Amino acid sequence: MTVRVLPAAGDLDAARSLTTLLGQLPDAEPAPPVHDSTALLDTLARLAADSLDELPEVVVVHERIGPVPALDLIRDLVMRFPAVGVVLVTADTSTGVLTAAMDSGARGIVTLPLGYDALAERVQAAATWSAGMRRHLSSGAPESYAGPGGTVVAVTGAKGGVGATVAAVHLALAARASGRTVALVDLDLQSGDIASYLDVQFRRSVADLAGIADINPRVLQDALYTHDSGIGLLLAPAEGERGEEVTDRVTRQVLGALRSRHDVVIVDCGSQMTAATAAAVEIADQAVLLVTPDVVAVRAAKRMVRLWDRLQIRKAEETLTVVNRHSRGTEIQPALVERVTGTKVARAAVPAAFKELQSVVDAGRLQDLDARSTVKQALWALAGELELVKAQEAGGRRRRAPSDRGALSLWRKGGDRGSVTLEFAGMFPLVLVVLALLWECVLYGYTYSLAGNAADEAARAGTAAFAASKGTDYDGACEAAGAEHLPDAWSGAEIRCVPEGPVMKATVKADVPLFFPGINPGWHVEGSAGAALEGDAG
Repeated sequence: MTVRVLPAAGDLDAARSLTTLLGQLPDAEPAPPVHDSTALLDTLARLAADSLDELPEVVVVHERIGPVPALDLIRDLVMRFPAVGVVLVTADTSTGVLTAAMDSGARGIVTLPLGYDALAERVQAAATWSAGMRRHLSSGAPESYAGPGGTVVAVTGAKGGVGATVAAVHLALAARASGRTVALVDLDLQSGDIASYLDVQFRRSVADLAGIADINPRVLQDALYTHDSGIGLLLAPAEGERGEEVTDRVTRQVLGALRSRHDVVIVDCGSQMTAATAAAVEIADQAVLLVTPDVVAVRAAKRMVRLWDRLQIRKAEETLTVVNRHSRGTEIQPALVERVTGTKVARAAVPAAFKELQSVVDAGRLQDLDARSTVKQALWALAGELELVKAQEAGGRRRRAPSDRGALSLWRKGGDRGSVTLEFAGMFPLVLVVLALLWECVLYGYTYSLAGNAADEAARAGTAAFAASKGTDYDGACEAAGAEHLPDAWSGAEIRCVPEGPVMKATVKADVPLFFPGINPGWHVEGSAGAALEGDAG
């Protein structure tokens, strides 16, 4: 049997020597090495998304991997990819390291300097264990293995007060309303207040899990508060100083345990970068960055994205920026935010409608926000964009409330596009009225222009006829000249010429059409002109 082996080492020389030795093992097929923890997790997640059989049987982790420490990385690998055997390569042979490696889930340990026999033995043992695990997984229900586990979404604010917590709560509510199991974690460890937004009083928090080496289902259940909506809440500690107990190791362990038991895990990271939130952003399948359309917030978002890039935890193009409190009148639009930050901007921009939120925020009942709220529609459309919601099958386990069904229905019909369509539909009659009035004004002005031109021509013709007939016959010439310069649709106008002293004055009274020439409601305009009489005929 061919054993596929994926080596992971941060040091190029170590990766080269490891790959060379793996290539000499019988039936071993080493893949190109990966050089950091993020690349390793991304590679395995991509393979697992296709099928279980695409995963390598063995992953060999060198102690010089980074930026995540090797033991923490192994623990995360074992939780997310239980069918992969992990082997640790280390120079430290102390009892403490060996014990820690086994506790993390490593299937074997190879000491440096590398030896052919030891490496072959450990790789073969890990491959045998992997084959047995895969047979066990495939013999159960077809859905017993779901690739890398549930989806983790980290929600971060570019700065304080941009709405990260409201967004995190509604993403969780949207996912839960579609029938998924959801955990909502408050990692804003000093000032997180998800409990107040959802009217929850609970003494357990994420800090209570900090000192526990093995988070089993019972321990996790004791720390989670099951909200009325069905969401499992893992709250921030009531005492802010306890936030220091939640390290990056604790964060990885907690999120790994949650994602193995929930379809969706939403993490509210607040706006402060700590070791815990950095770990959450790195682990997350999706990183959402909230920003408001003002210069200060956009600059803060740019700094945050650059910080993530320097720490090698998240690239700018892998970050989804959401514009909150957006309106068409603001100078900073989503396209500009995208250019400045270098991130991808979500299609669902959240409108500036705080009045919709004020009553439910003050009551601590964010879950009661009306389904017709434009804010809720935008945030639930964002959940659809992140693929956190799914269609509810007939006979599902949980019956959604009418407000949930309404909001999900709006999302399925196009989310923010539906909201824009409804807004346009409401304004369309007004637009038609304005256009009709403008068109009628154009017709009124055009008729007045025609009447004035016809009066000018009539006055000139009347003057010439008056001189030729010695003042006896000029009406016919006047009317004929005026009518000649009026379009057929304006025929029937009243044309008169009257000498007034040395001037022949002509007046044209024309009908103003209603929307279309020929339709006359009885409105009139009058144009007048004068021409000097010739000779002494008058």
